[in-house]
Amino acid sequence: MPTVTDLAHLLWAARPASGAYVIALTGGVASGKTTLAASLVDALGGRPERPRVERVGTDGFIYPNAVLVERGILDRKGFPESFDREALHAALRRVREAPTIFPGYSHLIYDIDPALSRTINPPDVLIVEGLGLDGAAPVDTLVYLDAEETDQEAWFIARFIGFWEVGQQDPDSFYARFRELDAAAAARLAARVWTTINRPNLREHIAPLREAADIIVAKGSDHSIAKIVRERPDGEEFG
Repeated sequence: MPTVTDLAHLLWAARPASGAYVIALTGGVASGKTTLAASLVDALGGRPERPRVERVGTDGFIYPNAVLVERGILDRKGFPESFDREALHAALRRVREAPTIFPGYSHLIYDIDPALSRTINPPDVLIVEGLGLDGAAPVDTLVYLDAEETDQEAWFIARFIGFWEVGQQDPDSFYARFRELDAAAAARLAARVWTTINRPNLREHIAPLREAADIIVAKGSDHSIAKIVRERPDGEEFG
């Protein structure tokens, strides 16, 4: 089976001759982007060259909830229009040359959290993971994390239940508002969110990026890497 090390090898081979190397990692909600990005930080940073690798999320460039409410698109969070793409693109350009502020997002409060903002100096490698990326994003390599829709739905529901469980004990959690639900009702709510929000976003806006990806990472139902395909230039395949 292919591994994160195989993916890191492909990515390192595709790096530019000089300057910061910006890698974008996208895929459906709950498909494991953050986990894979963290593993890549270790795999790339552990190479003999010892590059300095940083990781950021695109969630910090989602408009604050107050703005989304004002625009009537709070239920479209994660869709293209919910992101400040101009600010995201500007940050990705600037970080190649100078220290750059990347805002942070908290799933606990379901909103931008100023305390999570980070200033990143130009790294050797920057991995930016999340939604809101498009063909115009100033990145060097685009990685698409692919999986069956049914698996992604199951992963999303499991993640939602995890947040719901935290909300049972933490009144500051956004998910505390669902404390009166039992586990079965919380799972039904999660399934409804998937069907009405995340699945349409996946089909209409996220999955089309698969065609633009330089590398596709296909995952099995257990989150293992089943296949890695380099789309350009020679279609090299692992797994």
